[in-house]
Parts: sequence; structure tokens; C-alpha cells
Amino acid sequence: MNSSKSPGLAGFGVLKNTTCHTEKKISVFFSIIFMTVGILSNSLAIVILMKAYQRFRQKSKASFLLLASGLVVTDLFGHLINGAIAVFVYASDKDWIRFNQSNILCSVFGICMVFFGLCPLFLGSVMAVERCIGVTKPIFHSTKMTSRHVKMMLTMVCLFAVLIALLPILRFRAYQIQASRTWCFYKTEHVEDWEDRFYLLLFSCLGFLALAISFLCNAVTGITLLRVKFKRQQRQGRSHHFEMIIQLLAIMCVSCICWSPFLVTMATIGINEGGSKETCETILFALRMATWNQILDPWVYILLRKAVLRNLYKITSGCCGVHVINLHMWELSSIKNSLKVAAISESPGSSKQINLQPLSSLGQ
Repeated sequence: MNSSKSPGLAGFGVLKNTTCHTEKKISVFFSIIFMTVGILSNSLAIVILMKAYQRFRQKSKASFLLLASGLVVTDLFGHLINGAIAVFVYASDKDWIRFNQSNILCSVFGICMVFFGLCPLFLGSVMAVERCIGVTKPIFHSTKMTSRHVKMMLTMVCLFAVLIALLPILRFRAYQIQASRTWCFYKTEHVEDWEDRFYLLLFSCLGFLALAISFLCNAVTGITLLRVKFKRQQRQGRSHHFEMIIQLLAIMCVSCICWSPFLVTMATIGINEGGSKETCETILFALRMATWNQILDPWVYILLRKAVLRNLYKITSGCCGVHVINLHMWELSSIKNSLKVAAISESPGSSKQINLQPLSSLGQ
């Protein structure tokens, strides 16, 4: 039953002598609940983001909304495809030999698991980079980060994730049915071949790299905004920057909490080769933690919106009696102020007016 000797029955080796069993009724129930909640949450988030994109067509916020919409759409399709396959496997009593003779379903399942796992992490890091450029280099962002460029970035990120997911298939390495017999992924049991270890380490390293890029870019963005706030320069119109950085920080925290157990587990298996101590239950728990990321991501955009944050501010200020943030800054548009500053600085008469002001004051 070895996959390297029998391509037609690739991945069935783990079905023998497996010690990881899950309760069918409970597993099916949770799979259906997770899939339903994920689909509804992501659908609601898509509606909110689309309305925001139609209402705010400024370049500064449009690029962020496009990337956020791409992230939520990816999570939605991840729940639809992976959830549907998982429910089908449970409904079929996990009898892979009966419905997966050619290993097509397992290959599709494995490709989707890798793609819908890496793509949201990549998109989160791209969103952090985009916001960092928008805050630190606003002129470059307004001229170069157009909707066409953002769509090209979305396409490139998706193609790269597809390439990583298809890499084992291109190398004639079949995805393996895991010990719980409920999902397919890279080989995680008796890993001895360097190529199998490479796939696990590649997946983990790319995931950690995306989280590290998000952390660094969000840190730079947050420090820049705080410096501007403390210097009391260009305070007007910074509300949407603070709104987006709060959303990015929430996405980063959710991704780190949900994905770290799974990434660490895969890296441990890849490093320890065949002597890994990770049990089936540990891997399954880490996988379920990662699944929560696709459920919690849309709630970041549902709850951490300007209107919700304003209401939360009113509640907290009413309870504490302390005014922390001037609410008027939430009502102003950053792009209008940026365009006014750019128009004044680029107009030929602006320098003359600026130079004449000290003379007029001296004359008075």
C-alpha cells in the first residue's frame, strides 16, 4: 500500500493500524457548524466591504478595501470547498478506499488545504505592506498603488499560493490521507524522505515569514501614526489610518494565535524527520485552531468598523468620563486633506505666498 509503489492507491498507507479515531456525530456536527458560521460571517463581511468600497472610492482606502475583500473571499471559498469535502468524508464513514480509488479527491483536498491556508497569510502580509507604504510614503502610494496594481498583486499572490499547492503534484508526490482519515495534507507520519520534509518546512517557513512581515510593517505603521499624533501635525483625516491599522493588528493577532500551533507542529515534524513525537490528536487540534482563523477574520471587519468603534468610544468615555480621542477626527477625509496639501505645494504661487507672509507681517 506504499504510495511510491502503487500510484493508483496513493495515500492509503495511513489507513492501516491508525490509532486516531474521532466521534462521527460530534465531528460532523462541528464541521457543519464551522462551515455554516464561516460562510455566513464571510458573506456578511463581503457585503460590508463592498458597501465601503462603493462609498469610499479614494485611492488611499480603495486599495486596502480591495485587498481586504480578496482576503474575505478567499476565506469564504475555503469554507465552501474544504468544508464540503470534509462533510462528504464524514458522511461516507471516512471510507477513502471506496470513493478515492484514483486519489483525485485526496489530491484536490490537499491542494485546497495548502492554498486556502497560505493565501490568507500572504494577503494579510500584503495588506500590512500596503498600509505601511500608505502611511510612510503617501505620495508614492497615491501615484503607484492604483486599483489595477492592487488587482495585479492579488493575482500574483494567488498564483504563488497555487504554485506552492501544486508543487507536490508537479513532483509526482501524492498528498497523503492523515491518520484521522478526515483530511489530506503533506506526509506527516514516518517522514524520512528529504522532499517530504522540505514541503512541511516550506509551508511552515512561508507562514512564519508572512506573519513576520505583517508584524514588522504594522509596527512601522503604528509608530509613524503615533509620531504624527504626538507632533500634532496633520491630525485631520488620520481616522481611516487608525481604523485600518486597528483592523490589521486584529488580523495579525488572530492569525498568530490560530496558525502558530499548526505551523509549529508541521515544522517540528519536518525537523525531527521520522522521530516526531506529534500525535494525531495534536495535529488535529492544531488544524482546528487554524480553521478558526477563517471564521474570525471577517468579524474583524464586521466589528472593528468606524461606526462600531465610535459607539464603543462613547460607551467607554461615558463610563470612564475621560476623553481620549477627539471624535471630530473620525468625520474628516484623509484624501481630501492630502490633495489640498499637494495642490498648495505644487501650485506656482504657493511659494510666493509663503515668502510674502513674513514681509507682510513685518510691514504691519
